Amino acid sequence: MTVNERIKVLDDLKLIHTRDGEDSLGIAQKQWQQYKYDFKFNWKPNREINKVVVSGMGGSGLAAKVYKNWPSINLPFEVVQDYKLPSYVDSNTLLIVSSYSGNTEEEISVINSVLENNVESSTPQLIVVTSGGQLQEIAERHNLPLVLLPVGFQPRYTLGYQLRALCEIFESVNLASGVVKELENAADWLSGVMATWLPTVPSKDNQAKQLALDILGKSMVIYSSSLFSPVAYKWKISFNENAKSIAWWNQYSEFNHNEFLGWTNLPVDKPYAVVDLRSNLDNPHIQKRFIVSDQLLSGKRPSPEVVNLVGESLLQQMMWGIALGDFVSLYVAILSGIDPTPVDLIEQLKLKLK
Repeated sequence: MTVNERIKVLDDLKLIHTRDGEDSLGIAQKQWQQYKYDFKFNWKPNREINKVVVSGMGGSGLAAKVYKNWPSINLPFEVVQDYKLPSYVDSNTLLIVSSYSGNTEEEISVINSVLENNVESSTPQLIVVTSGGQLQEIAERHNLPLVLLPVGFQPRYTLGYQLRALCEIFESVNLASGVVKELENAADWLSGVMATWLPTVPSKDNQAKQLALDILGKSMVIYSSSLFSPVAYKWKISFNENAKSIAWWNQYSEFNHNEFLGWTNLPVDKPYAVVDLRSNLDNPHIQKRFIVSDQLLSGKRPSPEVVNLVGESLLQQMMWGIALGDFVSLYVAILSGIDPTPVDLIEQLKLKLK
């Protein structure tokens, strides 16, 4: 397709509706509402908490990565994405096991290992976050604290619910204060700033559509600071699952210590689209590294699409960047003639693993 033909696709609401049969764009548009969902979670630990572990894969682990960077907590905090827990987990550990489906085998393995251990000195204080499945059954059978997420979504579309759940949990156990209120205020702000990315806004005025037009047909490489690494990771998830496109991400300044040199080898014309997620909240040295790296790699890699994150606070910029990545990946899917929602190959993998 020519550029003009692609623009016509993105500005044709009837065609968008045909290709986006399960209204993933509508879900993206309403994501701000998830941050305001009230779970009314109220539970108090019976022992002192001196460390936190969240066990969750993919989209179910993403909310913990966001929370770890904003607002974080004044305790050791680790996100585990494996079948087993670190050896330091003990009775003073708050363990949050998170799986949207409730059937993720890594999380089933983790929670079963905890419950089978049954040694008071090493059994963590356990909370389950899920929409159902085996995890809900296990939580109810063992009378564990449970946060039930709304059903009917793909896990990658539930970041807002899962981040809200963590905020309520950490406030309930007295590891945070005021984060729910800040989350709600930022959600109200996000509802307004997303308006220019909607399908009804023509490509010439729509940043998300313009990025999709530039990126189409290329493999994505997304860079951010470590502060905004969850945002870059969410872009990767969105391009993998929405656009069914390979994507990678990395963070500054680690990028400059290895991957930086990888761009200098042949061929010069590399089939990638590079996106730099930059922020005025980044360390000044990181901001300089973005600029100098781009100068030194000029002609050796594609010129990056520079996305300056919008918002007055860290949370606002994270929300804004995550939402923009959702819309861009969905528009790339639509341009490619792909229904963004289904993840058939993942479902096949789960069946074969069983």
